[in-house]
Amino acid sequence: MGAAAHIHSHQDARRLAKRRLPWMVFDYIDGAAGNETGAGRNRAAMDAYTLRPRILKDVHQRSLAVSLFGEQAGRPFGIAPMGMCNLSGPGADLMLARLAAKHKIPHGVSTVASTPMEQIFETAEGHAWFQLYFSGDGVGTMKLVERAKSVGYQTLVVTVDVPEVGRRPRELRHGFKMPFKIGPRQFIDFAMHPRWSLGSLVAGKPQMANFLMDGYDFDRTESRARATWDTLAELRDMWPGNLVVKGVLDPEDAVSLQKAGVDAIQVSSHGARQLESAPAAFDALGEIRAAVGESFPLFYDSGLRSGEDVLKALSQGANYTFFGRSLQFAIAAGGEDGLHKLWDVFSDELSIAMAQTGLTDL
Repeated sequence: MGAAAHIHSHQDARRLAKRRLPWMVFDYIDGAAGNETGAGRNRAAMDAYTLRPRILKDVHQRSLAVSLFGEQAGRPFGIAPMGMCNLSGPGADLMLARLAAKHKIPHGVSTVASTPMEQIFETAEGHAWFQLYFSGDGVGTMKLVERAKSVGYQTLVVTVDVPEVGRRPRELRHGFKMPFKIGPRQFIDFAMHPRWSLGSLVAGKPQMANFLMDGYDFDRTESRARATWDTLAELRDMWPGNLVVKGVLDPEDAVSLQKAGVDAIQVSSHGARQLESAPAAFDALGEIRAAVGESFPLFYDSGLRSGEDVLKALSQGANYTFFGRSLQFAIAAGGEDGLHKLWDVFSDELSIAMAQTGLTDL
């Protein structure tokens, strides 16, 4: 019996991934800023939100499909942009891309993906959005935008909540750096997890593939603090497709973005990885929905752990949601079979929650 058969929830995937991944990699995926109270605050807000059960409604046929930028997505949840996914397992980026193609949902392709944006876009059969970090003086950043446009990406997701990389003690304790610098501590860590280490050795060291181009030498620790509202205006002018701004927690900022002509806002605390004292992203979602009105597209991506969480976020005002680290845990736990198993779990959880609350569609 494969490991995927033992995945019945996010918690199962995380538990199995913790056994299989090197401590350094697990803590990179699982960790948050500071003492991680921000993640707990958001989780508490989601746990406190209840759904209203309804009875005696004919809900035997239910649809999980929703409209997204004028097209139908097979689920109301997609794949959040995550950097260096191949750390969770060799080929993880393309596993996620195949999942996106199968269910016709967006795969957020990170600026710091382990696989070139062209290959992911092709494997996802076009069901991919490119996520952009502004970096340095912006010259290389704009080259990435032009490259994404030439590939055929229709949606650009600009992440704005990382002026500086958050201070994450769990990464610092392990000396986590990209590219990898292997010292005695890291060598012992990898030796204690031979399945992951041998698989990664065969596949080759994970790298930030989108920067293997002329004129761009990316440094993960480099300040990204030069981006301003003028930068956003420049991106709006040069990007003809959908422009999404990700990492918004303040209603005033949301209204300003709405006025600036963005096509959607993604409410996010970056998985609680940036500012420990930030408000709960789930609470911010409701406040931002009230500020921008009922019709403006809002997405949400922080702290989701189940299909019921998705229904909570939709009830709180989101039009669409994204899962992040849970999917990496599933890959680490059971490879591509594990990923599809957890996806089916999330789908079943949402469908059952819809039935319990009297819903046949979203």
